[in-house]
Amino acid sequence: MKRAIPVLVLSVAGLIPVWRYEPSTGTTSTTGAASTPSVSSSTSSSGSTTITGTTVTTEKGDVQVQVTYAGGRITAVKMLKQPNHPQTTAAVPKLIAETLTAQSADIDTVSGATLTSNGYKESLQAAIDAQAAAASASPAASAATSQTVAGSTVTTEKGDVQVQVTYAGGRITAVKMLKQPNHPQTTAAVPKLIAETLTAQSADIDTVSGATITSDGYRESLQAAIDAKGA
Repeated sequence: MKRAIPVLVLSVAGLIPVWRYEPSTGTTSTTGAASTPSVSSSTSSSGSTTITGTTVTTEKGDVQVQVTYAGGRITAVKMLKQPNHPQTTAAVPKLIAETLTAQSADIDTVSGATLTSNGYKESLQAAIDAQAAAASASPAASAATSQTVAGSTVTTEKGDVQVQVTYAGGRITAVKMLKQPNHPQTTAAVPKLIAETLTAQSADIDTVSGATITSDGYRESLQAAIDAKGA
């Protein structure tokens, strides 16, 4: 009987490791520092794309912008980082307003906020470049979504005016004159009107001096094509 006791104790001790064993759940987690790209983008369910530009370090502080595209146009700009300075605070709304008008980083420097303005334009340009790269990376998709719309024929004193607009990726990529007055001033004005259209991406463009009648007819036909695209 005395010899049975050690055997029993050893048996119980041998079971202890079994009771303490916890089976693996089959999942593994790792933790590490994720590298943040200098430029990033995301697309919402509504089709708009948000792109974050690079962080630009200036003497006043870091500057970083976030740009939202919809229909190929810049529809919003948000400051993610900016110097904590009164002149910067006053300059930012002006920089954003100019960006929405110009649809590019080719905007004026705000007086008194040169460093912030330069940093803003650099970060903005990085976001614009990223958007352009993403668009060019899928040429098949762009071609599939291209659309050509003819505006109405506008009768003027000089002759009929009618434009045809081509859209790709939501942007006006080409304008063609289907009808125009046979006049030297019209011939000279048309390239200027088309160039302004491609920059403004709208019919809100200037009248070409010496071709007021053609310019007015062009804008009317252009606006009709833009309205038809949105219909």
